[in-house]
Amino acid sequence: MCKFSEKLFWNFSDPIQKGQEKITEITFSGYLHTLKAMKKEDLLSKEFLKQFKTGEELYSFLGQIQKRGVEAILEGEMDNHLGFEKHAQSEGGNVRNGHGKKKLRNEFGEVEIQVPRDRQSTFEPVLVPKRRNIADGVESIIISLYAKGMSVGDIEEQIRDLYNFDISTSAISRITDRVAQDITAWQNRPLDPVYCVVWMDGIVFKVRESSRVIDKTIYIAIGLRTDGRKEVLGLWLGKNESASFWLSVLTDLKARGVQDILITATDNLKGFTEAIRSTYPESTKQICIVHQIRNSCKFVSWKDRKPFAADMRKIYAAPNREAAAVALDQLEELWGNKYQYAIKSWRNNWDELTAFLDFPLEIRNIIYTTNTIENLNGKIRKYTKNKLSYPTDEAVLKSVFLAVQEATKKWTMPVRDWGIIINQFMIIFENRLTI
Repeated sequence: MCKFSEKLFWNFSDPIQKGQEKITEITFSGYLHTLKAMKKEDLLSKEFLKQFKTGEELYSFLGQIQKRGVEAILEGEMDNHLGFEKHAQSEGGNVRNGHGKKKLRNEFGEVEIQVPRDRQSTFEPVLVPKRRNIADGVESIIISLYAKGMSVGDIEEQIRDLYNFDISTSAISRITDRVAQDITAWQNRPLDPVYCVVWMDGIVFKVRESSRVIDKTIYIAIGLRTDGRKEVLGLWLGKNESASFWLSVLTDLKARGVQDILITATDNLKGFTEAIRSTYPESTKQICIVHQIRNSCKFVSWKDRKPFAADMRKIYAAPNREAAAVALDQLEELWGNKYQYAIKSWRNNWDELTAFLDFPLEIRNIIYTTNTIENLNGKIRKYTKNKLSYPTDEAVLKSVFLAVQEATKKWTMPVRDWGIIINQFMIIFENRLTI
């Protein structure tokens, strides 16, 4: 039973447990049971459940329980709204005015409920709001299915198969569109003043604009907080990945309260280092080693890649910068005449490529690549792979936001060996990091 149903189930069973005299017999789907002295645990006992011969009978019973529970909660909401219980004497003013009928779609199908009314029509139900006929449980399922990459049409079929009622594609779109408000609030939330590490990268999507489908980039930043937990800091949409746009991203982070970033881990985008330096001048810049390896190997013929990569590995596996510089010289002696450009890119970005060698091994392992954000990008791709293109900027942001929420559900624990790592950070950055 889902949490939503369980909540209503127990709310309804509470008065039964108290032994109220007016509740003696209730008939659900042809069953007549004496519930007066029944306890909560009795409702889940083997003896009680044996009476249901098929899953449909049990499902029908639970649907009726939920219907009764919803109606009981609505009556309680009306009591609270009016200030007095049903059948109590009122001192003038607003009073009850019968009931209205409403069809409610929930995880048990479609059911008709009685909604209490008041004479002044000021009652606004919280559990089943006006102009809404889909329970929160079903809405959550729709949003979850959308986050996992299902199309609106596929969700419509899935809901019909699961719950035996129809919901239009326009209704599904309206439900998922409500996420836009969550995106705005999430994107503008305050951030921590200091992050130990921030990984940054972009992921490209096809988006329709002015009758054309063009590439647009979702920029993503992940921060490692001082408690060791990872956090997606934001999503930003631009036409292409560029240093100038990353500058606007970093400016936004600063406006939202990020005063200092100890280490940044990025790819080798031209101008990225200058963008970071202009906003967080004290931050240590680390260019992703994996990106550098890929870029270097682009200029190496296929038959030479394996031995070239083995010699190149001596650079980033070195114990310190001095040993890494010797390994680079050796690489140039062996391959410089043949693949000069592959080696030149190492020399042009030497300080940012070898920054991780200044840190202890535990910190090196989390900053020398952008694997953290690459893994997130992979999960986003998994959830969005069925969508070849998006009709609007809002649609792609909504889809990626939901995918991020789904992919980061398990981000509840600090990174491995955090106790050791945070002590190392506090020693190295003693004037910038306090906990």
